[in-house]
Amino acid sequence: MIDSPHADAPPPKLILASQSPRRRQLMLEAGYTFEVIAPDPSAECGVCSRETPPELVARLALQKAANVAPSIATGIVIGCDTVAECAGQILGKPENREHAQSMLQRLSGRVHHVYSGICLWRRPDNRQRLDVAVSRLRMDGLSESQLQEYLDSNAWEGKAGAFGFQDGLEWVKLLEGSPSNVVGLPMELLARMLREFGGVMG
Repeated sequence: MIDSPHADAPPPKLILASQSPRRRQLMLEAGYTFEVIAPDPSAECGVCSRETPPELVARLALQKAANVAPSIATGIVIGCDTVAECAGQILGKPENREHAQSMLQRLSGRVHHVYSGICLWRRPDNRQRLDVAVSRLRMDGLSESQLQEYLDSNAWEGKAGAFGFQDGLEWVKLLEGSPSNVVGLPMELLARMLREFGGVMG
């Protein structure tokens, strides 16, 4: 589809630059029509020690969108990245069970933040928009049995901070911000950015 100034023109094609099934599900539930093109793994790595969490997720969202954009002729590419942050430490996706346990022990009984960066990259003019959402949460103090039970479930795999808010965990409370942001794609921010950018409605 080609973006056109005419009112009756079809909306621009949306491309989700992500392998995350949770992001796909959020977009489907919101009623978006889109395609998925996963970015190269090289676009998803690279942490600079001096970066703040908002700077990190914004840069990685831009990298993902930039990686996928050349593969389409027209449309809007959506890049997104999410991390958790607790006491100044950035917590991405755990590498293994031990790493997940370390993250959850750090979060246990503490307030933390989840940041998501969104980058919209329009083709063919390569116009870009970039923004970041933040949510504040508290994790109850976890007993050893709670911790091991959750680790045994493997529900932590592929999730920033080693937990899935969408799993309905009784020991994670959202204090402020978007719940979809914690899942991995802040839908309110995405809708606003798309409206401002290209007239796309959810």
